[in-house]
Amino acid sequence: MSEAVSRPTLEAVAARAGVSRATVSRVVNGADGVREALAERVRRAVEELGYVPNQAARSLVTKRHDAVAVVIAEPETRVFADPFFALQLRGISKELTAHDAQLVLLLTEGRDDHARVGRYLAGGHVDGALVFSLHLDDPLPGLIQRAGVPTVFGGRPGWSDGSRRVVYVDSDNRGGAREAVRHLAGLGRRRIGHITGPLDQTSAVDRLDGYRDVMVDADPRLLVESDFTPADGERAMRELLDRCPDLDAVFAANDLTASGALRVLRERGLRVPEDVAVVGFDDMLPVAEQTDPPLTTVRQDIEEMGRLMTRLLLRGLDRGDGGTGQSGEAAVGGAPRSVVLPTTLIRRASA
Repeated sequence: MSEAVSRPTLEAVAARAGVSRATVSRVVNGADGVREALAERVRRAVEELGYVPNQAARSLVTKRHDAVAVVIAEPETRVFADPFFALQLRGISKELTAHDAQLVLLLTEGRDDHARVGRYLAGGHVDGALVFSLHLDDPLPGLIQRAGVPTVFGGRPGWSDGSRRVVYVDSDNRGGAREAVRHLAGLGRRRIGHITGPLDQTSAVDRLDGYRDVMVDADPRLLVESDFTPADGERAMRELLDRCPDLDAVFAANDLTASGALRVLRERGLRVPEDVAVVGFDDMLPVAEQTDPPLTTVRQDIEEMGRLMTRLLLRGLDRGDGGTGQSGEAAVGGAPRSVVLPTTLIRRASA
């Protein structure tokens, strides 16, 4: 059996650098008060010896765990089947990696899981939380607030009572939907249906509002609620066609729903876009470029949303306010604390 290789210690680094143990500790933990020449000697000794700080000991000094919880208020089957979540997680992971921080993924299958997530966050295991895909009656915001964990939300939160100061990153869902429906109307389409997302989520409500901004007097039969999945997109498209056989366009609230709608139109022998034009929302390339025909859709930068959420949280932690402050503005180039990213209509063959 080979002998275990001992890990370099703080004392070994101090001896190599010719400084005190306390000086090494301050440099390793990012504290001030060490002359740059000494700090450089310590960093060189750390590199030469391959010293890795003991995270538990480091946390006692810095009061930081270098870990962030990512809370997705959806069941596992939904998260791993929808590329939206993969894109957002990729953005979050890239930003955390750049800051040498760990991602702790927490999913919610049901109400019991909300309590579990609340207990975990209150237990002091992470420095902050990134939370997205909330539903309007979701207890998670309250649980997180009681846990006292600095938080940034993905998407505009659903409460509006003004009692909670929140930081969020969202896309211009209403403006993007408005542009999509205007595009369809500009093609001469008059019977434009809308397959919504789940209306207990603010993104779906905002996209519905954008549709109504253009289709002010739309026939209520032209609206069918769905759940952002391809299967429910199929169901909703069948319902729309049964209600309104003369339908000539559809705005679907996301690309997955649109992909289901396209399958049903093909089954019914309807040509896209000649008979029925279709526009989606998201521009998830694995979906939008592989539908038949390729999907015209509203692009939102999902990965950048994840990166920006993470950046706001980490900068808030560095400032010591956890991303929240009295002024309601983030100290990041004077930008507003809660950020709404623009959207762009991407034209392909479906409309």
